[in-house]
Amino acid sequence: MLAHNYYESPLGWIEIKGTNLGIQSVKLTKEKKKPTADLPSVLIDCATQLKEYFAGERRSFDLKLDWGSATPFNQSVWSALLEIPYGHTTSYTVIAEKIKHPKAVRAVGLANRNNPIAFIVPCHRVIAKNGKLQGYFYGLAVKRALLQLENPRSFATQGTLF
Repeated sequence: MLAHNYYESPLGWIEIKGTNLGIQSVKLTKEKKKPTADLPSVLIDCATQLKEYFAGERRSFDLKLDWGSATPFNQSVWSALLEIPYGHTTSYTVIAEKIKHPKAVRAVGLANRNNPIAFIVPCHRVIAKNGKLQGYFYGLAVKRALLQLENPRSFATQGTLF
């Protein structure tokens, strides 16, 4: 049975869905609902690890993931995303080359957009080849906030002098 848990992050409420097989979905939501009774331990662990991540105490997640019926291509993209180190970024082009589909840059972008396990599978770490922030299903402000959390020296907002 699909269970639901919630965590209140600095970005808002995060809904975590999954089963004993693993996490199936992590996404921002407008409101907290009542968590499922008898939560699988992986959903409790996910909320704890998200709390540690947003507090700057966790650099990687150790959770079972369940991508269910996702296409093999999407799974290959998401697996590649898991290899991007905390505080680093890469480009859509590099991911396409890594998964042996160098011409599938747009398809990599679409797989990122369809990533059901946000934050845990770090699609926010993928930027344009020219180094600019590009595309994020929660908007560029959220993408920048996540990158600032992970690497404040590289992604800090420049202040004004006057």
